[in-house]
Amino acid sequence: MVRGLLNKLVSRSLSIAGKSQQQQLRRLNIHEYQGAELMSKYGVNVPKGVVCSTPEDVKKATQSLFANESELVVKSQILAGGRGLGTFKSGLQGGVHIVKADQVEDIAGKMLGQILVTKQTGPQGKVVSKSDAQVYLCEKMSLVNEMYFAITLDRKTAGPLIIACRKGGTSIEDLAEKFPDMIIKVPIDVFKGITDEDAAKVVDGLAPKVADRNDSIEQVKKLYKLFCECDCTMLEINPIAETSDKQLVAADAKLNFDDNAAYRQKEIFALRDPTQEDPREVQDSSQGLNEDVCMSVLSNSDYFLRVAAAKADLNYIGLDGEIGCMVNGAGLAMATMDIIKLRGGTPANFLDVGGNASEGQVVEAFKILTSDDKVKAILVNIFGGIMKCDVIASGIVNAAKLVQLKVPVIVRLEGTNVDQGKSILKESGMALITAEDLDDAAQKAVKAAYS
Repeated sequence: MVRGLLNKLVSRSLSIAGKSQQQQLRRLNIHEYQGAELMSKYGVNVPKGVVCSTPEDVKKATQSLFANESELVVKSQILAGGRGLGTFKSGLQGGVHIVKADQVEDIAGKMLGQILVTKQTGPQGKVVSKSDAQVYLCEKMSLVNEMYFAITLDRKTAGPLIIACRKGGTSIEDLAEKFPDMIIKVPIDVFKGITDEDAAKVVDGLAPKVADRNDSIEQVKKLYKLFCECDCTMLEINPIAETSDKQLVAADAKLNFDDNAAYRQKEIFALRDPTQEDPREVQDSSQGLNEDVCMSVLSNSDYFLRVAAAKADLNYIGLDGEIGCMVNGAGLAMATMDIIKLRGGTPANFLDVGGNASEGQVVEAFKILTSDDKVKAILVNIFGGIMKCDVIASGIVNAAKLVQLKVPVIVRLEGTNVDQGKSILKESGMALITAEDLDDAAQKAVKAAYS
C-alpha cells in the first residue's frame, strides 16, 4: 500500500543539475493476487482469495468459495499503492472495501472498468481493467495486530536488507518520521543467506503479540527464500498481521522483480500486465509495439503515444520534460540531461541507442521521441566510437523523411566519420539544427523548445 519508506531508507533518486528527480527503474511489478499465489507456493500464510473480471464472476465466487462468510474484502487490482485511500473518478471512495457478502457484487461492479486515483498513480489514475481478473475477493480475517515487513536491496550493505516495524497497515512513512526507533533494519549476508539469528532479529522488530515465535521465524525465512529464488528487487508486506488463531499472515503484499532475470523467471514474467505500465515503455523485443495494449491505457489526448514503444535493444525511460534526447551511451545520456537542466530545460526521456545501433534502430528511436506529445524539441548527441557518425546521420535523415517532424531537431556529432556525418546532414536539405559542441547543442535545444 505504501512504498515511500523504502525510498527514504534506500535512496533511489538521481540529481540532475542540482535538482532531485526520482529514478524510474525498469522492473517487473505484479498484482497483489499474483503475489499472494506466489507466496502461497513458498509456504507463506496468505488469506484465501480469488480474482474476478466481471460482476457475474464475483457473484459465482461469493456463492461457491465464500458461502459461509458474512463479510468479504473487495480489492481493486492496479499496480500502484495507496488503493485504500484512493478515489475513483466515478466518485467511489476507496479501492479496498470490507462489505457484507450480499454487497460484494455491487461494490465490485462499481470498481471494474473504472479509473482509480491514488497518491502513487498521479492525477491520471489507473484503470481497474475488465479485460483481466482485476478485482480480488479475500476472506475477512480476524486480525489482532498489524505490522510492516519488507525486503529490498541495499547498496550500502551490498545485499538484501530486511525492514520491519511493529506497527503497520497505515502510513508507514509517517511512523518512520515520527517514531524512527520503531523501524529496525537487518542486513543479510548474501553469501551466507538468512540465519536463525537474523530471522529472530526481524521477529523481535515486529514484536508479535500472539503469534508463535518459532513459526514466525520460519515465515520470515520463507519470505527471504522467495525473495532470492525469484530474483526480487523488493518484497513489501503491509500489513503483515497476526490473526486470532495465532498465525502470522501476509495480509497485503507487493513484489518487484529484476528484469535482468527474465530469462530464468519466465513463469513470473509471464504475469506482466502491460496495461498498467507507462505506454511509452511497453515493449516486446520480438514484436515491437502492441498498439491494442497502449490504446487500452491512453486517454484520447494521448492517442499518438500508441506508437511510442521501445524497439529491441533501445534503452528508453520516459520522463516529464519537453526536450527529447537521443544519445549513445548511458554516461553521455546523463551528461546530456545534466546540461539541458543547466541551460534551463527539462529532459523528456532517457534514450540510449547503444554502441551498435543500426540505421533502422535510429529511425525507431525517432518514432518513439516524436510520439510523445510533450516533446517540444529533440536533441541528438552522438559521440562516434563504435557507433559511426555517418550511420547516425543517415538514420536521422531517413527518420525525418519517414516521420512528420513537427518539432525542431538539434544534432551534435563528434568522433568517427564525423565529417561524413555532417555532410550527410548538410546535403539532406532537411531543416536540422547543427551544433558544434554539447553546450551549444543544449542552448539551441532549450531555445527551440521554449521560444
